Amino acid sequence: MNLWEVDEQAKKFTLAKRMGKIAADLLGVENVRIYHDQALFKEPGGGPTPWHQDQYYWPLDTHNTVTMWMPLVDINVEMGMLTFASDSHKKGVVFNYEISDESEAEYEKYVKDNDFPIMRSSTMKAGDATWHYGNTIHSAPGNQSDIMREVMTIIYVAEGARVAEPKNSWQVNDRERWLMNAPIGDLVKSEINPLVL
Repeated sequence: MNLWEVDEQAKKFTLAKRMGKIAADLLGVENVRIYHDQALFKEPGGGPTPWHQDQYYWPLDTHNTVTMWMPLVDINVEMGMLTFASDSHKKGVVFNYEISDESEAEYEKYVKDNDFPIMRSSTMKAGDATWHYGNTIHSAPGNQSDIMREVMTIIYVAEGARVAEPKNSWQVNDRERWLMNAPIGDLVKSEINPLVL
């Protein structure tokens, strides 16, 4: 996580204005800040990622967040394609669950009960990208191929967001690491949450 802090090429990638502009346009704001980046490499034989919502982990006073998910190699469904419960973000926070096998069953039932369309690409080229809101319920199957699934993600938050009281231990940790322990109610604006545009 936060490879941009330690690698100049990763910094150019994470702080790229072109992607920041897409994030701002999707969120309907003038500017966005970086929450953090993350490399998600799923090795051959790597297991599935259960249904979850990212926003559960973030101590933010807004749901105006979006994640860019970009494969660094050509991928297909067999390699663990990101899968979305389309329109699920409109329901807001669903459960106070961290990602687990137990939460998978609850989310699976919720997705079926709400009849959300399940969407995913069949293939993506290196450099293609998907974008999803922090409350979008999403998952990924295991990597059934013999190729490493190499993905970079960047989480963007709308400028003007504030630090919220943590609701779970993950948010306590996130406040410390990604918000540099900023006081509750302060603007998200630490040196590791730079403006992109």
